[in-house]
Amino acid sequence: MATKLSEVAAFAGVSLATVRRVLNDQPSIAQHTRDRVLTALDVLGYQRPTTFRRHGAGLVGLVVPDLQNPIFPAFVETVSAGLVKQGLMPVLCTRTADGVSEANYIKLLLDHEVAGIIFIGSSYADAGPEYTRELRERGIPVVLINPADQNEGIRRVSVDDAEAVEQALDHLSALGHERIGLILGPVGHVPSARKLGAFVEHWERIASPQAWRDLVAHTGFSIEDGRTAAARLIEAGVTALICASDALALGAVRAAYRQGLTVPGDLSVVGFDDSPYLIATDPPLTTVRQPVRAIGAAAVEALKAQISGHAGNDDETLYEPELIVRSSTGVPRQ
Repeated sequence: MATKLSEVAAFAGVSLATVRRVLNDQPSIAQHTRDRVLTALDVLGYQRPTTFRRHGAGLVGLVVPDLQNPIFPAFVETVSAGLVKQGLMPVLCTRTADGVSEANYIKLLLDHEVAGIIFIGSSYADAGPEYTRELRERGIPVVLINPADQNEGIRRVSVDDAEAVEQALDHLSALGHERIGLILGPVGHVPSARKLGAFVEHWERIASPQAWRDLVAHTGFSIEDGRTAAARLIEAGVTALICASDALALGAVRAAYRQGLTVPGDLSVVGFDDSPYLIATDPPLTTVRQPVRAIGAAAVEALKAQISGHAGNDDETLYEPELIVRSSTGVPRQ
């Protein structure tokens, strides 16, 4: 054994004592040093300790609600690239129209003893208590990106939804809009609830506590959902709309056109995500951009740390969005 450890130390360029500390999972070792030692074990053909063993040949499940919303493929692309650079193989799992759900995929991933799972915009709770309990009991590393529900005690990486609404409100208010509406996802959807919280705070600062209630619509995330919700809010007299996704914003633009209104002349519209091709819409859409690459990279690093035996903290890290002003917003018509 001493000869083997000496080989590992020589290959990794560290001392024999450092190799022993890594194998004993002592916390005083820097992550880059730990990675060098574990890589040396792999290259020399020695088995890693159980704590650091690669499960499922390095497979990582990527669970997403659907691929219709362009933000999900964007996250899948950046997370997949990050995983491959770490020597991990992404496996895409997306809900299908014929009934394949998160629970089905998690069962398959558990059967294959995957190295970890990253949920992107999904409801971790939808996996069901049986599977979420098994994930915890088997110590499968899990990271959530923009989770749809509350998940205390699980590593989460998210965009700051409240900041996104504040940026949009500041922009529209500066243009002179006073009656601003908000189109959100379903009640209980955590990112939507955070957006609503910022919206309510804004209205409670400038008007009566209940002034916002007629200006908010909860719906699904399709373009048609956005059109229907926007039509109601236009009837309520809004001159501008903030939408919880770019698809909802495109639906809002469609609703305005169907009523013979112009965008932004009669209605200003702000989306969320900065999906591809929005610059080519008519008009090009003002939106709040998610920092997809930064969030994706952070999620990969968090998962890799767990796989390497370093769980780190279970807090949520919020990343600041960026307002991208294009042509769908302007001063209200006098």
